[in-house]
Amino acid sequence: MEKAAIIHYPADHFVYPISSNTLHIRLQTKKDDISEVTLLHGDQYLWADGKWQYEKTDMQKSGSDGIHDYWHAYINPPFRRSRYGFHLKSGEEELIMTEKGFYEEAPADSGYYFNFPYLHPEEVFQAPSWVKDTVWYQIFPERFANGNPDNDPKGVLPWGSEEPSKDNFFGGDFEGVIGHLDYLVELGITGIYFTPVFKAFSNHKYDTIDYLEIDPQFGSKDTLKRLVKECHDRDIKVMLDAVFNHSGYYFPPFQDVLEKGEKSPYKNWFHPHSFPLRGGEYPNYETFAFVEQMPKLNTKNPEVKKYLLKVARYWIEEFDIDGWRLDVANEVDHQFWREFRQTVKNIKPDLYILGEVWHNSMPWLRGDQFDAVMNYPFTTNLLNLIAKKSITGSEFANNMTAEIHSYPANVYESAFNLVGSHDTPRILTECEENKDRVKLIYTLLFTFMGSPCLYYGDEIGLSGVMDPGCRKCMEWDEAKQDRELFSHIQKLIKVRKEEKLLANEGQFEFIQTDPNIVAYRKYDDEKTIIVLANPADESAEFVLPYPLKGVKVTNMLTDKEFAAEAENLKVQLDGWGFEILSFPAKLH
Repeated sequence: MEKAAIIHYPADHFVYPISSNTLHIRLQTKKDDISEVTLLHGDQYLWADGKWQYEKTDMQKSGSDGIHDYWHAYINPPFRRSRYGFHLKSGEEELIMTEKGFYEEAPADSGYYFNFPYLHPEEVFQAPSWVKDTVWYQIFPERFANGNPDNDPKGVLPWGSEEPSKDNFFGGDFEGVIGHLDYLVELGITGIYFTPVFKAFSNHKYDTIDYLEIDPQFGSKDTLKRLVKECHDRDIKVMLDAVFNHSGYYFPPFQDVLEKGEKSPYKNWFHPHSFPLRGGEYPNYETFAFVEQMPKLNTKNPEVKKYLLKVARYWIEEFDIDGWRLDVANEVDHQFWREFRQTVKNIKPDLYILGEVWHNSMPWLRGDQFDAVMNYPFTTNLLNLIAKKSITGSEFANNMTAEIHSYPANVYESAFNLVGSHDTPRILTECEENKDRVKLIYTLLFTFMGSPCLYYGDEIGLSGVMDPGCRKCMEWDEAKQDRELFSHIQKLIKVRKEEKLLANEGQFEFIQTDPNIVAYRKYDDEKTIIVLANPADESAEFVLPYPLKGVKVTNMLTDKEFAAEAENLKVQLDGWGFEILSFPAKLH
């Protein structure tokens, strides 16, 4: 038994309340080292004959990542208090693991065991319930549609007449979005994420000038109110982008510091290293990256905090938005985000708080800051599997199993899953213009755990290299749209909406029997759905490892039903092929 590989600590993703009366407990061990794990658990104050009294619950293996096995169990502490340990078996060897070490017999004193002191229902991580059923659509407002030429910025170009650049404008606005909301309804979208809409200098608007004003090229505040209402009338949520890590160069307080230097009352709104301020390759003030046009805000400064929290309140109270996406969220101090959460949740408890964090995000997902983060590890693994062809199906499963087990289950179901954005090359370009690979990527995106997001235009085959190439004008001429790709994505969204197991209900598990095929199942006590994906040019056959003779099978993309004739069902997959199969039973 490899004791050094047995990992558990009583916090975060290893033990947490999953509901008002249920704890979820996990253990990590070396792959194929431990054959059986039993959880020993009980109230620390229940003793008899000088010994602590405990119950036993078998732990189930919830996944393997090629290096580790993961085990889990659910318990319902009758008095909300829990002491617990693990009874481990490996061949003939048996050990008890507690907080104080390993023992050949279970210690009689509850003080030796791991402790979850009290299950407070109010501390259960709860992202807004609507998020796990939401299908998002990211809009870069300058490039979606020009609905009102009267508010076009100076020097605007005819729609789509040139390739996008860092400083050209095409006049996209709120009226353009309103005019195409029915298109989004037809596709099946139920949430829109807008990149910044506040007054700014650039076409991307991540260099804010005034956080309390709409950029005039997008329209007025009344237009935004109408847009939000039109969205809500169609059951579409609206999420705005908050850039609180840094301001823009022309933000008036920063301009004041540029002008007055050390005498400016706003000097502590930023992080100057010396005066006068100077830009260049390495500015003498802190910035986003080393971009002189984006000076970093000092969110510990009470005046800055007051201003930004006012901004956070204003757009909820006045415009009834449903979510905030937080730019460069990992570079802002945690205490600011705690106060931000309290501020916005007091106004609208079911507001969605989404942080931009590209790495392990557990410090922001303990229930006191964000509801979710942008799931870039999912993006990376999916693109490596299909677009770059740099990992195998089993490596994808291993990587994602490790990622999933890095977070509590109720955290992961609200993760914001994306495969492209304004910061990445277009997915069709990533896939070398191979539409079959794009369709496979979307099949996995819309059947995986989390809340999926489309980047505008990807559904009709827009292409484009890295920023600014990925920010081209939306194509509204249907003759130039890829309607087959649109229909495929539309069908996936429809299936996801109709089958709640594909929208974060039930349990999830990879089926790792073929190193070249991605296979996973989502299931509950009454139904199982299996997703199969062949990330290769060559056709392949996958044998489902379950006794299925006579079991009714439904192909969820074609709605065709058939009964399995053999004990093991063999599924033929074309190159870059996929299947979504439903079974009216919990398979074992």
